[in-house]
Amino acid sequence: MSETMIGLIGLALLLVMFLSGMELGFSMAMLGFVGFSYVVSAKAGLSLLAHDIFDASTSYSYTVVPTFMFMGFVAFNAGIARQLYLSAYRFFGHIPGGLAMATVGGATAFGSITGSPTATSATFASVAIPEMDRYDYDKRLSTGVVAASGCLGPLIPPSNPLIVYGIITEQSIGKLFTASLIPGLIVSSLFLLTVYGWCRINPKIGPKGERSSWRERISSLRKSAPVVIIFIVVVGGLMIGLFTPTEAGGTGAFAVTLLCLVKREINWRGIVKSIIETLRASCMVLILIIGSIIFGHFIAVTKIPMAVADWIGALPLDRHIILVLIGMGYLVGGSFIDDLAFMVLATPIFYPVVLKLGFDLIWFGIFLQIVIMIGVIIPPVAINVFIVKNIAKVPLGVVYAGTLPFLIGLSICALVLLLFPQIALFLPSLLGL
Repeated sequence: MSETMIGLIGLALLLVMFLSGMELGFSMAMLGFVGFSYVVSAKAGLSLLAHDIFDASTSYSYTVVPTFMFMGFVAFNAGIARQLYLSAYRFFGHIPGGLAMATVGGATAFGSITGSPTATSATFASVAIPEMDRYDYDKRLSTGVVAASGCLGPLIPPSNPLIVYGIITEQSIGKLFTASLIPGLIVSSLFLLTVYGWCRINPKIGPKGERSSWRERISSLRKSAPVVIIFIVVVGGLMIGLFTPTEAGGTGAFAVTLLCLVKREINWRGIVKSIIETLRASCMVLILIIGSIIFGHFIAVTKIPMAVADWIGALPLDRHIILVLIGMGYLVGGSFIDDLAFMVLATPIFYPVVLKLGFDLIWFGIFLQIVIMIGVIIPPVAINVFIVKNIAKVPLGVVYAGTLPFLIGLSICALVLLLFPQIALFLPSLLGL
């Protein structure tokens, strides 16, 4: 049996194990160890297992994961999203669809703190949908905008999926964060235009809210200013090289925690809850990374990445079409497996192909996040849609119908980014990263 065939059998078994309910991280580690031992030797497999687990568990660079996650969970448990939503509402609430626009603005700001699509969707499903219900917003718009806006988390820095991608591909996390800023703002702007256009076509779907005075607007900005300053310091410090990613995460976590304690927006019970949630989420990500590394070494010795790269490179197709096919692969895979988990599984296989096609890995990381954003709101595994459906208590079809217009904006951004890669690479080049 050839090494490539052994690798294909391993991939098939991995899918079977995942569908049977086993955790993907453990499944990848187990199959990676067994497969590597079979192809090379049992002694080499045991050495690989110990080496990979020790290296990943003791790597200083991986501490960036819990620091940024802790910052996000503190912000989530302190209810910072409410203040960000109120600030956005003061400016947008008086125009048709204004509450939905405020949701996009608030979710963009909150996503920049948490980096988590699920946390953002859960928060704004609780905060924004009741407000939109009060003004008789159509459920398709209110639930759809929350589910779609929540997916901004993977693109707006600091982004947990971008951190994981940077670790897997050994790319600069600071450079990835910088490259994601302009595409993230483009997606956010397209969402605003989607809401405005939808409400112009059908004014009843998003009635006007109350007009706020400039005094109220400025007052709301004052209350949100500390959070905005923290974001600017953390991300700006990364851009100019003042912080390493780990230092930026530690600074942000400390600053947000101190701010919430001083303003009495969180108590010690909330801090403990944030620590527990951070430990749980960080261990999940670390297990995924360890499993991916072990399984990646197995896949490497089977020469599947090189075979895939050679096969795709020989296709009589334009490289951009090939990249679209790779993106479709992520979408299909992410429709059956959690998008972050599938990214961890598939990226070691596909990024050598992307390199061979001549694409920049920083740019590909941003393009991939937009694909993941689409995957977060399309069936069958649409985690944001499920969260909003459970909190808002509406039929699943209503939420899916509400997300369709926003998928157009995401698709446009993906196409523009594919045609004009400098949209993502301009800012890192300008800053000399």
